[in-house]
Amino acid sequence: PGSVSAAFQEYLQHLGLQDFPCGLGSWNKSRLNARRRPRAEPAGLEEAVPPGEETPEVLLELLRDQHSPWALPPDCSPQDRLLREVAVLAPELLHGSRVFQAVKSLRILDKGVEEVDEGLLQFQQLEELVLSANHISRVTSAHLPRTLKVLELCCNAVGDLQDLCARPPPELQHLGLGYNRLCGPSQEKHLTMDFWPNLVSLDLSFNSLTDLLGLVSQLSTLQNLRILVLQGNPLALVPTYRGFLVDSLPKLSILDDIHIWPDERQQFHGLARQPDLIRSEARVVVSIGEMKGLPDPEAFQQLEVNSEGPVITYSYCVTYEF
Repeated sequence: PGSVSAAFQEYLQHLGLQDFPCGLGSWNKSRLNARRRPRAEPAGLEEAVPPGEETPEVLLELLRDQHSPWALPPDCSPQDRLLREVAVLAPELLHGSRVFQAVKSLRILDKGVEEVDEGLLQFQQLEELVLSANHISRVTSAHLPRTLKVLELCCNAVGDLQDLCARPPPELQHLGLGYNRLCGPSQEKHLTMDFWPNLVSLDLSFNSLTDLLGLVSQLSTLQNLRILVLQGNPLALVPTYRGFLVDSLPKLSILDDIHIWPDERQQFHGLARQPDLIRSEARVVVSIGEMKGLPDPEAFQQLEVNSEGPVITYSYCVTYEF
């Protein structure tokens, strides 16, 4: 599927919410028809189940028993199980477009999605959207539900945040952009309080961000930011990288998955006031453990002094690509 909506329809087919033992069919038709008719008298004892139909308890057991052919795999999400059980107990709640109102978390991983389309606006209760490991290069914020609190776009091809920041979800608390194509220093301007007033967690790991000073000046406006991941960017190679961030963002609790304790904050106190220590360069030490296929240097030492024997000189070139 090329869009999120198409991937969701494929996901619904996988769940089989309209197929036995879910949905409406000969296995539960009279029970659901009785629910639609107005009650003529107070509810008493449950009526006997007509021949050929099953009780809700039996249908639920078919979903929950791990040996059942209708059971979901053990690693499925809690929402998958919940939707299928609702489709047994009250299938009318998931009929047609109503299914969009029941989904609060949508996880579409590695499905070849390229477009975040406007069909997402049908999810009026959506709080978590995970689209990792797809082929998304552009996210139009107007297509995102305003109720969104978690947006995870790890391992995509996002290189520009302008469209995402045009009208971002105001309640967003986590933004995951790790393993994308963000390059500095043009993208830092989109990471401020003006766009993300409630952001608590931000993952920018393994991109191509280079301007540490510029990035910190923008992130310092995020008053609620507590978790930050920047490892894997060139700016993380700066010798004073961690200390400068710890001192510059006093409200930060976790940096690169490592908790910031009071003694570490005290250790780096005052480093934020010394930006001259931040250099746009880094030193990389490469150690070569073993090289195969080279002539043995000891063989050359056997030549006698002033020998007229042929001397062969070898030259080698090693290239590092960053």
